[in-house]
Amino acid sequence: MYRNIRSYQLRYTDVDAFDNLKLSSLLSFMQESACMSADELGFGYKDLQPRQIGFILVNGYLELNRDIKLGDELTIHTWPMHPKHMIFLREYEFYCGGEKVGAATARWVMISLENFAMLPYSAFFKESDFENYNTQRAIEFNGWKLPAVSNNEVLHTKRVSYSDYDHYFHANNTKYADFLMDVFSVEEIRGKSLKSMQITYAKQCKEGEIIKVVREYADGLWSIEGRVDGETRVQMRVKLD
Repeated sequence: MYRNIRSYQLRYTDVDAFDNLKLSSLLSFMQESACMSADELGFGYKDLQPRQIGFILVNGYLELNRDIKLGDELTIHTWPMHPKHMIFLREYEFYCGGEKVGAATARWVMISLENFAMLPYSAFFKESDFENYNTQRAIEFNGWKLPAVSNNEVLHTKRVSYSDYDHYFHANNTKYADFLMDVFSVEEIRGKSLKSMQITYAKQCKEGEIIKVVREYADGLWSIEGRVDGETRVQMRVKLD
């Protein structure tokens, strides 16, 4: 069954102060693999853009078995599942050498670029397009709803700027990882490994908007939220051990 398999050599700029792969870098590699896979399957940017259609990421979840380190070559396997009306599920497996070091799943939606309304898969796809799709999940996960953060203490702010944008003229999904993870100090991260991460993109963030970031800790998990004028735009939950 179909898989896109692509390897990435970690660069110095991909890792943090402790030579561990940054979450934002991992999300960037995942996005690159997803885009290359879509190109292979005939629904990439060059296929959709002339019809004023695009894909945006709405949720993601990943688990890591160990740190991915500077000097590792990360190989990502990815494949899409048969969509369910408006939800496109994509699976990922992470390997360093022959060792499986993690897995992930993500939910995407297809949108009209004219008004960002969600579209059913039938707006572009035929049933025959899915004949060779892999039916196996990389990770069994379906708990997509995240609880709201009750703590309102703002730890830092981020103004959305030019360098945060992608070709849909909003902050790219990978950019959120850096300014949400910045709720932690270097000392809080020292000696810790990222075990799991769940993220929900509730609403686009645009140039000039100021995102205020809050966090709280409960049951071994950190919940982090980015808000604009009191409205939740992005939620993330991470486990650090």
